[in-house]
Amino acid sequence: MTITILAICLFAGACAFSAILTGVVRRLSLRIGFVARPAADRHHTSVVALGGGVAIFWTVALFILAGLCIVKFVIAGGGIGWFDDSVNVHAEGFLAKAGDLLIVLAGGLALHLMGLRDDSKPIEALIKLVVQFAVAVVIAVFADIRVEFFIPSKIATTALSVVWSVLIVNVFNFLDNMDGLSAGIAAISSAVLFTAAAFSGQVFIGALGLVFIGSLLGFLLFNFPPARIFMGDSGSMIVGYFVAIITLRTTYYQQELQTGLYAVLIPLVVMAVPLYDFVSVTFLRVSRGKSPFVGDTQHFSHRLKRRGLSDTQTVLTLYLATVCTGISAVFLYQVDLTGAILILAQTIMILTIIAILESTQSRSPSDRHE
Repeated sequence: MTITILAICLFAGACAFSAILTGVVRRLSLRIGFVARPAADRHHTSVVALGGGVAIFWTVALFILAGLCIVKFVIAGGGIGWFDDSVNVHAEGFLAKAGDLLIVLAGGLALHLMGLRDDSKPIEALIKLVVQFAVAVVIAVFADIRVEFFIPSKIATTALSVVWSVLIVNVFNFLDNMDGLSAGIAAISSAVLFTAAAFSGQVFIGALGLVFIGSLLGFLLFNFPPARIFMGDSGSMIVGYFVAIITLRTTYYQQELQTGLYAVLIPLVVMAVPLYDFVSVTFLRVSRGKSPFVGDTQHFSHRLKRRGLSDTQTVLTLYLATVCTGISAVFLYQVDLTGAILILAQTIMILTIIAILESTQSRSPSDRHE
């Protein structure tokens, strides 16, 4: 069995497992009353099951734990006959990262459990922020989940990584405001980051990316408009958490592979759409004297829908925008300064189109015939 076949099995297995687990969680949530009810600051108008984050987190966690067990008790004991050397050669390296992976899972579990608690009984935003920073510090210091840019100071890279992790966790938490939006954009972004990891020959981060994407797509079978289950904070924070980890652990610039220096900008370009939502909705809330962590219907997806788009049209429009920025990001591996400037300009233009669409006033039926 080659790495390619193993990769396909990981992706397909994670997708199937997540879909099954999502269906089970949905039934259980409806039975016990763990549901989201319509509210003034919420987009949905019917009762929808919560708990989709359980499927996302535990799919990733169980696949990682299963992988560690297989490596420890089987492959490390002499290899498996149906795996060729391209797989067996990475066994010891994977096992050597067991401690880091367990720390990552422990941090994810802390966010997941806090999210479940918040979904049933809201927790103060400050407390959630403190826990997010604590988890980010732990994984940066003890699991070496840090940026690998050209900064010699470990303290500086650790601080930058902590801020980035907390930012991305909240970006995807904010983005979870319409059916299928957060999970879909996370899947698209992670697919681009997987391409970057594969280009750099990063087997382990690539495998994590495939499992994570599979878990998101399995959940999306139930969450795409009209949603039959929500991920809740127990899922949105986990989605942001794993996206942050993948962005931080992916190597973008390798001199020996002659990759472009501007490849380090890939995370910013890939995350352009969700970052735009985070910045714009934060600005709107603060400008109105509200806390940025108090939910409302001012997200760009809501503003687009008020211009006449359906839920599905809105979500697909933002998927397409993310795909466009993602494709551009891939070319940062090969461009010079002029190419990088053009890609960044294109990204800004894509966001500008979204801004124009969401800020244009709806026309009355009589105006449409003029």
